[in-house]
Amino acid sequence: MLRRGSGRRSVTYTKLKRGRYIQARPAQGKTFDLAFDATLRAAAPFQKERKQQREKVAFAVRPGDYMKKIRVRRAANLVLFLVDASWSMAVTERMQATKGAILSLLTDAYQRRDRVGLITFQKDRATLILAPTNSVNLAQRALADIPVGGKTPLSSGLKMAHDVLEREKNLHPDIMPLLIVLTDGAANVTMGYLPPQEEAYRIADLIAEKLIHTVVVNLENTTFDQGYAQQLADHLHGPCYQISDLRAETLYLTVRKEMNQLRAPDDKIK
Repeated sequence: MLRRGSGRRSVTYTKLKRGRYIQARPAQGKTFDLAFDATLRAAAPFQKERKQQREKVAFAVRPGDYMKKIRVRRAANLVLFLVDASWSMAVTERMQATKGAILSLLTDAYQRRDRVGLITFQKDRATLILAPTNSVNLAQRALADIPVGGKTPLSSGLKMAHDVLEREKNLHPDIMPLLIVLTDGAANVTMGYLPPQEEAYRIADLIAEKLIHTVVVNLENTTFDQGYAQQLADHLHGPCYQISDLRAETLYLTVRKEMNQLRAPDDKIK
């Protein structure tokens, strides 16, 4: 599917038999969602050649004439935050910034039916703190008390993010997902037998294969940065931001910028 824009006002090309019919393309003999007007126009120049067929019908149409409808419909965004809640000097700062950004996005998304969710990872597991929702009240209750501290099970967080987004895409095929990962990119807990970093990169590759637009926000201080966040972003096929002043407003603006990029480069409706 090709998509453009963000939020409820977004326009997305859809293969579903719903939405506004804007143009037609060759159906390659298939009869799903035929554009009758365009099919008749495609067959019209060949009516003299089909004299024998027209002995039985007034207007001769062949499978090669079939034209299918190209439709567009409004789509909503889904912004899923994946936040490293393992122990560090900045864990409180990052959680406060994330909470503020989530509430700002939900307030902004009310009219457009965008939804926001939050997954944290710490100790030995990932936790779905906030299932995708457009409810500010529900988010406020879920975000009130979030556990922090412990090691960094990055692969568990990525795996849960992948599963949540896949489930949401199955329920809402036209949704436009955006994954925001706040981490320094270092992993020290594994789910299986692979080294933690390699395991995390394999799951990141899987997310990238699903064409999920992903952004990494590097939480490591530039002085001590070993490049793990950038390597994670490379595996996710997404950008890596270094936000020196991590506040709710700056994180919110970063997310809004990326939401506006959720359009294919050549996705133009004519």
